[in-house]
Amino acid sequence: MVGRFFRKSEDGLAAPMTGTAPAAEVSTAPAARTGPDMVAERVNLHRFLLDKINLTILDSMEDSQLLEELRPLVRDYVRSNNLPLNAKELDALVSDTADEMLGLGPLEPLLKDDSIADILVVGPKTVFIERYGKLSKTDVRFKDEAHLLRIINKIVSSVGRRVDESSPLVDARLADGSRVNAAIRPVTVDGPQVSIRKFSKRPLAMSNLVERGALPAGMADLLAAAVEGKVSMIVSGGTGSGKTTFLNALSSFIPEEERLVTIEDAAELQLQQEHVVRMETRPPTLDGRNEITQRDLVKNALRMRPDRVIIGEVRGGEAFDMLQAMNTGHEGSMSTIHANNPRDALGRMEQMVGMAGMPMSQLSIRSQISSAIHLIVQLSRMRDGTRRMTAISELTGMEGEVIQMQDIVRYNRLGVDDNGKIIGEFRATGIRPRFLAEVQSIGLKVDARIFDPTTRF
Repeated sequence: MVGRFFRKSEDGLAAPMTGTAPAAEVSTAPAARTGPDMVAERVNLHRFLLDKINLTILDSMEDSQLLEELRPLVRDYVRSNNLPLNAKELDALVSDTADEMLGLGPLEPLLKDDSIADILVVGPKTVFIERYGKLSKTDVRFKDEAHLLRIINKIVSSVGRRVDESSPLVDARLADGSRVNAAIRPVTVDGPQVSIRKFSKRPLAMSNLVERGALPAGMADLLAAAVEGKVSMIVSGGTGSGKTTFLNALSSFIPEEERLVTIEDAAELQLQQEHVVRMETRPPTLDGRNEITQRDLVKNALRMRPDRVIIGEVRGGEAFDMLQAMNTGHEGSMSTIHANNPRDALGRMEQMVGMAGMPMSQLSIRSQISSAIHLIVQLSRMRDGTRRMTAISELTGMEGEVIQMQDIVRYNRLGVDDNGKIIGEFRATGIRPRFLAEVQSIGLKVDARIFDPTTRF
């Protein structure tokens, strides 16, 4: 029976008038549910239905209504094309068709699976996922390169960005904040490449990270006191080490009464405070104009009366402006940086400040860094896929032309168990951070036993 949300078309089939994304079955192999040839059939069915859809009330239909109204249309299409599907396969096709029409097609089931952290598309025929720190190949695929390009364009256009031959690289984000990077021909040899870094609908709290063994509870308390006490810090780590997740967890300890300004290439931070101003960069237009860089945003943020400036990741000349902010009344500001250890993080910071083009000597740059940044929290992704904090290091000033730094805690690897899991322990160095007296002076308490090197975490 034709439902009330559809209208009769010239060929007698019904056309839907509205709809929202349906709840699909979570699977890493949606193509396998209806046979390998059904990838093309889903795309063809999608195009067939689009010719019959009245889009004027597209946003008013409930998920369940859309599925009910799609089912007779899909059944008629299956019958007319002699597709041998049973009832379960027909339901799967209905769900997949809704995903194709209103969502991101074959990627939708992966996006709805909360156990998946990364989705990596390597051309139209190959999709990998990362689950619990391990990469695995799925049966998900696209009909062809044009199908994948259509999905990519749907993603980037939703945030006002573009991707084409003249601009083949793009950063974007999904509605839930997940980070997307896409690259297409001519820079990619084997077709479009897409990397999606998913983020939990509920940001992980520091207590969650402690439960997962990412850091000991005592050191989590120390970092919480440091954040609340306005100790400026950098979260350092390699790709996929959990820097943004950790920064989100740290930010939860910022007092509610403070005004925060966040600056990112693609907005993905999930700060829980009420007073947050979120800004993101803008790429240049086709004629190369109107680009807004992170440095532009940092400069502007300082005119917006922020208590703290939080930069998703420093990667260029904006490092200079961030240091200036930290040194001129915006203590407690935070950012992330790609580096393999705290000393490397300082080296990279020094290089990025130099990229600002300011007439500063190396000694002057290092002095700026040492006076602005107080803590570096180092994260690592282990060979077994786990993510851990591996060091907390405090900057203590300059000695000659060298920035002095001391470790408060380190993670020591002890070996590997029979299941390939890395065995290790967190061990304090015995050094108490210099900022401890300052945070204690404002009433924040830190258990002194966490600094005892004989304590096992």
